Amino acid sequence: MTSPSLWQPFTLGRIELPHRLALAPMTRNRSNADGTPGEHVAQYYAQRASLGLVITEGTQPSADGQGYFNTPGIYTEEHIAGWRKVADEVHAEGGHLFIQLMHAGRSAHPDNTPHHRQPVAPSAISAEQEIFTLEGKKQTPVPRELSREDIQEVIGEFRHAAASAIAAGADGVEIHAANGYLLHQFLAPNANERTDEYGGSVENRSRFVVEVAQAVAEEIGADRTGIRISPAFPLGGLFEGEPADVHAQYQHLVGELAKLNLVYLHVHHLGDDALLRSLRQSWPTAVLVVRYGRERETIGADIEAGLADIEPLGRIALAIPDVVERLRTDAPVNDLDPATLYVGGAKGYIDYPTLAHA
Repeated sequence: MTSPSLWQPFTLGRIELPHRLALAPMTRNRSNADGTPGEHVAQYYAQRASLGLVITEGTQPSADGQGYFNTPGIYTEEHIAGWRKVADEVHAEGGHLFIQLMHAGRSAHPDNTPHHRQPVAPSAISAEQEIFTLEGKKQTPVPRELSREDIQEVIGEFRHAAASAIAAGADGVEIHAANGYLLHQFLAPNANERTDEYGGSVENRSRFVVEVAQAVAEEIGADRTGIRISPAFPLGGLFEGEPADVHAQYQHLVGELAKLNLVYLHVHHLGDDALLRSLRQSWPTAVLVVRYGRERETIGADIEAGLADIEPLGRIALAIPDVVERLRTDAPVNDLDPATLYVGGAKGYIDYPTLAHA
């Protein structure tokens, strides 16, 4: 039985949500080679619109920002037109769409991008990870260190991408500062060895993330701008130090971001509840919390504990388009087919049955 707190309505910036669930952002590799959402993308998100707040997969703000093959972009007119179809279908089903803006940084490979250029990063340090390409797994190369001028260009790319998302009919954007990608790389000492104002101290390592958030909020409004963080998450070869270092980094970063009055803070949480509670106490608006491996019976626990306002659902929502109805009625769920997560096509994407068709 799910927590009664889940079913309370919530006001998030300019939108009214019917409950405290949401769709977490998850890469599905169903876009066309040019970054335009593919033929099934609108249906996929519309199927899950009952989750209320639908946060899309990571969407690159530029060609340099692409990490994986067949991921979407939001920086060309074709991208805008493709996402407009998604937004229209989600809205028609009563949902609200936030497009996640994700620059992969060094977690990328030239084979996966339209220009085949070397990836970029805070410092010229490889992630030393394997990454999927259309030719199979390959090693991530040593990236090119961004200059100060490059950093300002990337900030401009985020600004343009946010404006493009709103032009496509999205209700807002989520800035991806988590999970080993570019913004997260600036926060991690083992990926950021810069000696200028963007590296070294906690304050300097936070600067790029804060400046991106400032630019996006200026462009589309703080009440349409969310941000995602993942303290101590080791994805992409990142190491942020001992727990005390992580606390210092994120308490400063979130304190600076709080001044912008963004519409939400989305925490991909590894289990340090003391840090999560301190971040919640310093955050002025909504807090979203997603946990790896959250079991069905614990959905709503973070809301009950006062740690979250909204709990986005990840893997459980992939196989269950009507997950809200099934949780509300305690109905059985579909099994997820992991083999179809990233392979493209309709199978394992839009063909999971609802209760009505099971």
